[in-house]
Amino acid sequence: MIDPAPTAVQSLPRVDDVVAVVRRHAGVSGKGAIAQVSEFVDTSDPLHGPGDDGAVVRLDGASAVVCGEAIAPAFVRQDPYGAGIAAVLANVNDVAAMGGVPKAIVNTVVGRDADVTEVLRGMADAATMYDVKIVGGHLTRADADTSLSAFALGQVHSALSMAHVRPGQAVLFAACLDGTMRTDFPFFTSIAEQSATLARDVRLLAQVADDGSAVAAKDVSMAGALGSLAMLLEFTRHGASVDLRRMPMPADADPLRWLIAFPTYAFWLTAPADRVADCAAVFERHGLVCAEVGQVTEGSRLTVGDGEHEAVLMDLATETITGLWA
Repeated sequence: MIDPAPTAVQSLPRVDDVVAVVRRHAGVSGKGAIAQVSEFVDTSDPLHGPGDDGAVVRLDGASAVVCGEAIAPAFVRQDPYGAGIAAVLANVNDVAAMGGVPKAIVNTVVGRDADVTEVLRGMADAATMYDVKIVGGHLTRADADTSLSAFALGQVHSALSMAHVRPGQAVLFAACLDGTMRTDFPFFTSIAEQSATLARDVRLLAQVADDGSAVAAKDVSMAGALGSLAMLLEFTRHGASVDLRRMPMPADADPLRWLIAFPTYAFWLTAPADRVADCAAVFERHGLVCAEVGQVTEGSRLTVGDGEHEAVLMDLATETITGLWA
């Protein structure tokens, strides 16, 4: 049992409200469409493809991580510069969540000149912050809403993967809590606060992978924190208990909005029980938060509790987020 510690937020929502908000969040309910992929590819090996955050490809003498992201059209339309940043951010985070170091980005952009310029400017600025090169892509001018996808290549030595999740492992949440919640989209941005350290911070995942203090990871993305944790668990179908009192949150955040937000920098990790302090120290020595908030369990239920009440968010024996591993 984890010793309770006060969360950064003054008051926690009811656990039943947490469950309701997360389950109806579009970033969770919309993931079911991914199940269609299983009709066309072998889904028996999440490490080597189709992958959880990315997939590891074995090369002669090395291994690479490959991944890709499409940015929501509504976000591209409203904030093309921010969408360009997000395209790099999402890919770099996916590489990091596999224990990799980002090496290159390519993109596919179709749209009007003005929007395309802003998209590419955002990508260029993000690439500088993350110290990763944009090495090519595809550009088409079109008199239509701009669309944006990007893809990343990384190098990995010791991969982090959902396939490594086992009962008894600690569940850790690492994040940057200095930032601002956007009002138009459920994004928590720490780009301004982290711009000078993002390149370093995102490579910390490779460090804990290589030293063995973490074995699995998942970046928090459109499914939000708890939805992303369910995605980390769904291949092995092990459950986890999460103590919301231990969950790092920005001090001025609405907890319910934080739990469905896509932060610039937030990752779930599982660690051997005897390596928790080692893993947390890697992040904490760089001014980031890394807290043990629960454990992987023998059962299949992902539960959330507040010390007095507990509720089942999802039973992975009968439910799934993506349907990919059913």
